[in-house]
Amino acid sequence: MSIKHPVIAITGSSGAGTSTVTQTFANIFRREGIKPVFVEGDSFHRYDREEMKQMASKAESEGNNHFSHFGLSTNQLSDLEELFRSYSETGGGKIRKYLHNKEEAAPYKQKPGTFTPWTDLEKNTDILFYEGLHGAVITDEVNTAQYPDLLIGVVPVINLEWIQKLIRDKTQRGYSAEAVTDTILRRMPDYMNYICPQFTQTHVNFQRVPVVDTSNPFISRDIPTADESICVIRFAKPKDIDFQYLLSMIHDSWMSRANTIVVPGGKMEIAMQLIFTPFVLRMVDRRKKATGK
Repeated sequence: MSIKHPVIAITGSSGAGTSTVTQTFANIFRREGIKPVFVEGDSFHRYDREEMKQMASKAESEGNNHFSHFGLSTNQLSDLEELFRSYSETGGGKIRKYLHNKEEAAPYKQKPGTFTPWTDLEKNTDILFYEGLHGAVITDEVNTAQYPDLLIGVVPVINLEWIQKLIRDKTQRGYSAEAVTDTILRRMPDYMNYICPQFTQTHVNFQRVPVVDTSNPFISRDIPTADESICVIRFAKPKDIDFQYLLSMIHDSWMSRANTIVVPGGKMEIAMQLIFTPFVLRMVDRRKKATGK
């Protein structure tokens, strides 16, 4: 952890809703005049899109049916840990971008599914903000969880996560239901071994729970809306949280445990604003005092 160069990491599986949290923080940063550097976890994949297809085919031919982006071998996690370490100590480090589509790739005159070259971080930023799969992963070789000053887990209940992935990949990426189901099954061991354990390292977890029937996610035609959900928010250190303030500010919220508050799904962003704005302001205030800026 760092006073001069704080790090915030959002961790969650693909389709979990981490991008929504990122937008919430972007609004906080803009409103409070904070200069962040945004880092996408996809930029630390080991293989580009074509290489990943080839490696997955090779793994399958060798009897490995669980080759996925969730695993250790398909990501450059030592580089991610080094970025966290370097930024927390110096405010610097190296990043690149993964170009997901034609719109992102056009300015770089590259193919979608490729990486930009590694470059140095912009200087004099206030906070490093990471959003991806492995912000709190701990193994015998890597410990990314030791550096972030604020670790946030975003994880819908598993059936909802599958529904989100199935509908997104079919409608936005043109995959068949069978192909998406195969991906879900292939990555399940890595999900259990490397994604789930991260949520014991986080400071705050957000879990969206639908209140409509999702018992068979593979036949669902739409994603439950925010108003058809509740959001369970768990704090690792509840003594630092003013629950009475949150309960008074978020209508229809209630506490299910001493460290857990439940809010209507449509109020999740409001809850994030109320919870994280003070966190961010304290980080920036400590940074200003430490650096004299």
